[in-house]
Amino acid sequence: MRTDDKLPRTEGRPTDLVRPRMTRTRRWLLGSTLAVYAATVIGVLTTSWLVKLDWQVMLFRPYKQWPEFHTFLDYFVVMGQRGPTAVAVTAWLGWCCWRQRTPRPLLVLGTSLLLLNATVGAAKLGMGRLGPHYATTVGSNEMWGDGDIFPSGHTANAVVTWGVLAYLATTPQARRVASVISAMLALGVGMTTVYLGTHWVSDVLLGWAAGLLVLLALPWLEPSMARAERMLLTLWRWMRRLGSSTSVVLPAPVPPQVTGAVATPRSAGDDVVPARETVAVGGRGARVPDAWPHHPARPHTARSERTPVTPTGSRRPPHADRTPRAAAPVGPATSRGRGAGG
Repeated sequence: MRTDDKLPRTEGRPTDLVRPRMTRTRRWLLGSTLAVYAATVIGVLTTSWLVKLDWQVMLFRPYKQWPEFHTFLDYFVVMGQRGPTAVAVTAWLGWCCWRQRTPRPLLVLGTSLLLLNATVGAAKLGMGRLGPHYATTVGSNEMWGDGDIFPSGHTANAVVTWGVLAYLATTPQARRVASVISAMLALGVGMTTVYLGTHWVSDVLLGWAAGLLVLLALPWLEPSMARAERMLLTLWRWMRRLGSSTSVVLPAPVPPQVTGAVATPRSAGDDVVPARETVAVGGRGARVPDAWPHHPARPHTARSERTPVTPTGSRRPPHADRTPRAAAPVGPATSRGRGAGG
C-alpha cells in the first residue's frame, strides 16, 4: 500500500486525486469567510440592520405567502438534516473506500463532522438565541436565552456533508460539478429553513460561513488523517495475519488400503487364523475395501473342542414317553416291502 500523496491504482488505472494542501488561495478564502462569520455575529449582537431584516422576513411569513411549496420544502429540508445525510454519504464513501483500498474517504467525513459538531455546537450553546417561533420581543436579537438555532445547524451540515464529496472528487471536472451541486443544495436548505420559519436570515448566513470554514480548514488536518490512515492499514494487515495464523488446517485425506488374508498358524492344534496383509490400491485386480471398521481377529476353536449342546451319542433330547425302537432286521421281505411302498 502506498502512503504518498497519490492514491493507489484501482481497476488498472491511477486516480489523479492529490491530497489538498493549504495554498495561498485557500488561506485567502479562509480569512474572508472568517471575517464574514465575525461580522454576522457582531451585527446580531449589536442589533444592527441585520436583526431588522430578520424581523421583516419573519413577519412576512413566507410559508403563508406561498403555501403550495410547503409540502415539498418540508421534505427537501431533510437534505440538511444530520442523520439521513450522514447515512447516505457514509454508504457512498464506504464503497469508495473499498474501491480505492484506503479508509481515507471515511476519515475525511468523520473528521469534518467532528469539527462541525464541535464548532457549531459550541456557538449554539454559547449564544443561546431563540428562533422565530419562540421570539418574545419584536426588534430584539433574542440572544442569551435558552435557544440553540444560531448558527443554523441544517445549513452548516448541508455545506459540510455535501461539500466533502467535492473535496474527495477524483478528477478536476468531477470536483467542479460536485462543488456546484453541493453549493446549490446548501443554498436551498438554508433558504428553506427561512421559508418554514425555523431560522432567522442571520442564522442561515452564519451557518453557511461555519460550514465553509470547516471545509477550508480540512487541508490543515491532512497530515493527521494520513497518520491515522497508515495506522488503520497496519492494524488491518496485522489482523489478517493473525487470522491466517490461527486458522485450523485440516490434515490431508489418507487413501484407503485393501487388506488380504494370509494363513498364519497360531499354535499346535489350533485352526489357521487369517492374518491381514496390506495390499496397495490401484493395481490390477485390487479389491476396494468397505468403509466399515475391522474388528480385531479372535481365535477360532476346532469343532472337536466345542461344547456339545446335546448328550453324547444323541442329537435329540430324551423323552419320557418315547421308547427306544429296535432295529428291524434287514431281509428279503423288508426289501420287497420298501420297493412296493416306493
